[in-house]
Amino acid sequence: MSQDFINQIDFEKGAGLTPAIIQDASSGRVLMLGYMNKDALEQTFDTGKVTFFSRSKNRLWMKGESSGNVLDVVRIEKDCDQDAILIAANPAGPTCHEGTQSCFGDEAPEGLGFLSYLENLIEGRKGADPSTSYTAKLLAGPLNKAAQKVGEEGVETALAVVSEDDAALKGEAADLLYHLLVVLAARDIELMDVISVLQERHK
Repeated sequence: MSQDFINQIDFEKGAGLTPAIIQDASSGRVLMLGYMNKDALEQTFDTGKVTFFSRSKNRLWMKGESSGNVLDVVRIEKDCDQDAILIAANPAGPTCHEGTQSCFGDEAPEGLGFLSYLENLIEGRKGADPSTSYTAKLLAGPLNKAAQKVGEEGVETALAVVSEDDAALKGEAADLLYHLLVVLAARDIELMDVISVLQERHK
């Protein structure tokens, strides 16, 4: 399967190289752009780690080989002209050599990708001093307190639906999503695990 995919890529159009866009598998955020030759793409498939052809070093280069900030491949796709590659990956750390999550800046992603960003922020509150953060206080337990907040926000969201107050509904829905992410984090369940269930039901 992987060899069939590789054989379909038009490396000749780029003088032996093809651009590879790396995207965060969770947030959809673009992390970086690199170039691959056939050997780099083969190694990426074989190892499950994103590997580029470094034009400056003139050799194969696995992202994170020195920093440890590897990119674990989730899926690989090609564009309609078969001369560019899109790779969804899970980053093991900052992608950019300047220490940012993305080579295109470190701002929080827009749209649905913000949920993944928020999930990571909540995960980072684990073990933090409960007196310094509401999130840390919820995560410190007991778990039934955080679960109770989900129930309360669920009821308040439903009431906002009935009252037909759009502003209230948006606010209560935001509170519900936040507290749901907190309890998922407390149970070591990722948002992608929930999304996978939705995707399976959609089939």
